[in-house]
Amino acid sequence: MGALNIWNAMEVASEASENSISQIAFSPLSIDPSLSLPQITPHVIELCKDLFKKWSKLEDSRFSVETVSGGITNLLLKVSVKEDNGNNVSVTVRLYGPNTDYVINRERELQAIKYLSTAGFGANLLAVFGNGMVQSFINARTLTPLDMKKPKLAAEIAKQLREFHQVEIPGSKEPQLWNDMFKFFEKASALEFDDGEKQRIYETISFKEIKNEIIELKELTGLFNAPVVFSHNDLLSGNIMLNEEEDKLYFIDFEYGSYNYRGYDIGNHFNEYAGYDCDFSLLSGCEYRCPSKDEQYHFFRHYLQPDNPQEVSEKDLEALYVEANTYMLASQLYWALWGIIQAKISPIDFDYVGYFFLRYNEYKKQKEKSFSLARSYLSGSGTV
Repeated sequence: MGALNIWNAMEVASEASENSISQIAFSPLSIDPSLSLPQITPHVIELCKDLFKKWSKLEDSRFSVETVSGGITNLLLKVSVKEDNGNNVSVTVRLYGPNTDYVINRERELQAIKYLSTAGFGANLLAVFGNGMVQSFINARTLTPLDMKKPKLAAEIAKQLREFHQVEIPGSKEPQLWNDMFKFFEKASALEFDDGEKQRIYETISFKEIKNEIIELKELTGLFNAPVVFSHNDLLSGNIMLNEEEDKLYFIDFEYGSYNYRGYDIGNHFNEYAGYDCDFSLLSGCEYRCPSKDEQYHFFRHYLQPDNPQEVSEKDLEALYVEANTYMLASQLYWALWGIIQAKISPIDFDYVGYFFLRYNEYKKQKEKSFSLARSYLSGSGTV
């Protein structure tokens, strides 16, 4: 597989300074995210004392550490500190899973955080360390897939996503979907597993077939001329937080953020209605996946015209519906390939091989209908 791109805290902190992100602390310390909370707590306290000098001489009893969430790649911890002046301060420590830098561009993430936080998205970056970041604490809960179906929340997500897509990030504006997809393909198609059963299952995968699917889908979506915007690319329920008292929504975790096609970011978000278990028939009994067409149109109205959602034309709704649903296929392929790579590199106890098949099988299940929808629309618009 070749050498991994290891996250270097000092290099990233240096880059942060060069890019005018003020007061970025750094430490070479790393923490094993697989440790239990009682085991990990003293290491987190040591890290915080090393990063923030004003806390360096505080008693350990002034610190408390609790788990905020544990996804399938990252571990989020809330660290609360009682300072000498009596103030209680909280920060979020984000620990990356081992080898995640193999599929994530940390420098690209850092660049984005600066401008996104200035625009009001996510938490402020306070520090970087050997295998993670420290950010300001957001007092809110993460959403569930069921939450994303609620009309009020769906409308607010759509409005915020529109604003997110308007943030300008310096650098290349080239969409990264197909670059990243082919990089994933090259990595995924050249694996070898020590586990005999995993290797046997891996050998049943036709990567020649997958490559042909990628090429065919790339050619089809290229006909849309979809707008290119800075995209979140991983807007699942766990990356959206809600402060219910203030009725305020937050997008977090920009690890996969890049310039990309608008339809991909929206379509990927829709796929996440199915949750980690990828139950694409989940919830309201919709025909083949959620959200339903009506639910998508509700989202589109608030995305396209947040101030006057009912004034969006049928033509614009149909165009975005076809665009998003075709890019949903690209999302399935992307995360399928990601899953098989994680099956090799991740020590986390998660069925990544099964995840590959869930995503790829859903792609194959939906391909004919989505391709037919896209070609019919493009034919009617004179594109093909």
